Amino acid sequence: PAPLTSLADQVVRSASSVAADLSEGHDRSGRDRLHHWRIAYASAKEVETHLRLLAGAGAVDSGRARSAVGLFDQVRAMTWRLLHPRA
Repeated sequence: PAPLTSLADQVVRSASSVAADLSEGHDRSGRDRLHHWRIAYASAKEVETHLRLLAGAGAVDSGRARSAVGLFDQVRAMTWRLLHPRA
């Protein structure tokens, strides 16, 4: 629905940011690398939040939203391991 269009657009921007920041961090080193990976982690969490809001509003199928949230949870887990290699 029209009132939720900006939220749906934000999902696309946040999801794109995850991939872009993971990629950009890969080519960096030190704190700059970690900075990009932290942004990717936060963007993945942002996608989850927006998808839950959209599903709660009935704007997206809740089953498909759950599936996407599960995938972004896996991305966050992998990113967490990049940020905390000894944890």
